[in-house]
Amino acid sequence: MKRNFNFRILAGAIAALSLSACNNDTLETPVQPEQQIESQKIEQPNALEKVCYYVDQNWSSSAVLLTYLQNSTDTNFMNSQMTKIASLWGRSNPTLRFVNDPSNYNSTYNAISYSSGKIYYGYAIYYDAKSKGGDIVNAMILAHEYGHQLQYIFGLPSVYESTARPNELEADGFAGYYLRRPNGYNQTSFTQIAAAYEFAQSIGDYQTNSPGHHGTPPQRRSAVRLGFLLGQYDLTASAFDYNFFYYYQGVLNGTYKTAKNSQYPELDAYMSQYLDELKKIQTGEISAEDFKNLK
Repeated sequence: MKRNFNFRILAGAIAALSLSACNNDTLETPVQPEQQIESQKIEQPNALEKVCYYVDQNWSSSAVLLTYLQNSTDTNFMNSQMTKIASLWGRSNPTLRFVNDPSNYNSTYNAISYSSGKIYYGYAIYYDAKSKGGDIVNAMILAHEYGHQLQYIFGLPSVYESTARPNELEADGFAGYYLRRPNGYNQTSFTQIAAAYEFAQSIGDYQTNSPGHHGTPPQRRSAVRLGFLLGQYDLTASAFDYNFFYYYQGVLNGTYKTAKNSQYPELDAYMSQYLDELKKIQTGEISAEDFKNLK
């Protein structure tokens, strides 16, 4: 079923961070947890983008749109990662821009993927992520945001829920897949990437009835582990979606289909080794420390 993007939630402060996507450059901004206000459609005119004095309603009014981070090393890293992530899926780069607001720095603690083919990445989230886990954390966040681009392009995810959860957990899975693939970030040991996803799971939430619910911290851990396991195989975006949601209930509640995955028997035989592990991640039986040491 085609995804509904109308409930994308922006979190503009550290305490309420979400890695986000929004449709047609629009976003609903929470006033109170259960209170929503309608947003107007904001297009991003190229002329305004070039002079960098206007971003859009998803960022503070004093924010500026830039083509660079604080130094060329960081900028080059992110641009090269963008090329590598898109290339993994056989696509050209989306537009990657950075958002800074010196007068309200924490307002840039977000990353947003737009259906118009743009990813805007806040200064605050970039430098906090780097300080906590190094470059791999920002590679993970960028791969997550590009996962939303794949969803826009291919009409994914194939599972619909009343919240953003399947969209966000699949984007976590896309990122885990990228971090493992040899033509991606090429981290063959889960220990090498787990620290990055400890950053992501820390922004999981328990507001399960909220339209912007992204998944609980254990579900986010389980989703990236599933994506990493699927990275054993070379998959198209649609094949990834099929297999991710074939095992999705294990991510959500530890239950799995008993029928064999007849479309991908080799993959299914491989995944069968990990179903109990995924269940234990979801239920919390595998601690955060044990999670970091998974093979």
